[in-house]
Amino acid sequence: HTRLLRYYSHCVSKRSICAATASPPSGTAPQLRHNCTAGSREVRPLRKTAAGSHELRPLPTAVHAEAGKGKFAVNMFAERPLALAARCSADFTPPLVNVSLDDPPGQRWAPLVKVFDVEMLMRTATRVIDLLIPAWVHRAVAPVAEALEDYIPQPYAGEILGMASFFGSNISDIVLLNFAYEITAFCTSVVAQDSSGRLFHGRNLDYPAAELLRNVTVDVLFLRKGEVAYRGTTFAGYVGLWTGQSAQKFTVSANKRAKGYWWENLISAVLLKSSPDSWLIRETLAEAKDFQDAVKRLSTVPIICDVYYIVAGVRPGEGVVVTRDRLGSADIWPLNPARGEWFRVETNYDHWTPPPHSDDRSGSDVQRGPGFGGVARPGTEGEVRGPPSAQKF
Repeated sequence: HTRLLRYYSHCVSKRSICAATASPPSGTAPQLRHNCTAGSREVRPLRKTAAGSHELRPLPTAVHAEAGKGKFAVNMFAERPLALAARCSADFTPPLVNVSLDDPPGQRWAPLVKVFDVEMLMRTATRVIDLLIPAWVHRAVAPVAEALEDYIPQPYAGEILGMASFFGSNISDIVLLNFAYEITAFCTSVVAQDSSGRLFHGRNLDYPAAELLRNVTVDVLFLRKGEVAYRGTTFAGYVGLWTGQSAQKFTVSANKRAKGYWWENLISAVLLKSSPDSWLIRETLAEAKDFQDAVKRLSTVPIICDVYYIVAGVRPGEGVVVTRDRLGSADIWPLNPARGEWFRVETNYDHWTPPPHSDDRSGSDVQRGPGFGGVARPGTEGEVRGPPSAQKF
């Protein structure tokens, strides 16, 4: 319990959720290896519930611990304001880096080289590119890289140039790496509201090459004038975000929409100068004033790929799935708790059409839905980490 309290004092925050898993030594308290730097350092007493869970009371943040099969899991759900769930395994802790938006774009990502081995990053980038991008595309991208600022807007062109400099890579590889991540994000996202009006937002990323990407995953605090403007999770070398939080305002995740061809996305990006889906998330996190403003931006700004944006706010009812075409929204699917529609599950298919039999993640998740909603502790994190949602490709 002493170790747990030390861990909670470091991790518990009124602005975030984190989950950790660790293997406890026999007969001892669990050794928690996940280190979530979440903000608040308050220490509150634990109280064991009748169900065997441990909760911090009194406190607007609820914590429970569950014994698993050879594992010890800790899940923290922030009741107010809205929190974003992220999962880390016991054997891997994403590093946390600060990216100052006050720095010139070319210098912003320099902190990456302090926490990652550059040679490992380049080996991973090469393998990801070879796995996902055909050889002929490498040649097609070369002219874009040579005139980067003619095709890619600032600050992203500058950030990509900076990445290439820090990694000792050619610019073409960093451009390819960013578009590889942009076209392959298979995911599951859940937004839910419980009977007390608390909102929960969970997600996973079912990328190909998951074992490679686990080693380059990074949590980022984006700073402006020394204060956290927004935060997100991404991959080293990638300037976009698929998961982010603007504290006291909203959270957002994005899922690939299985529609169109990847080369159409590349043409859209290069010729039409549309925004990659993940860049729009960054811009929305930086600029949107609240949940409604975020939904409007994510619904209307032209982007390069069809995508689903899942957004949650800080007030009851503020949860929505935005189905996007490249030029605008195809559908807006909000929570409607008054009609019993207290959760939305989105994978990679339009919710109004049946998913393919070979990939019915949404059907499975919806069937499990009543098990985590309308109760005091939605099991959102369990929904997105278990099969078939957390698929292996």
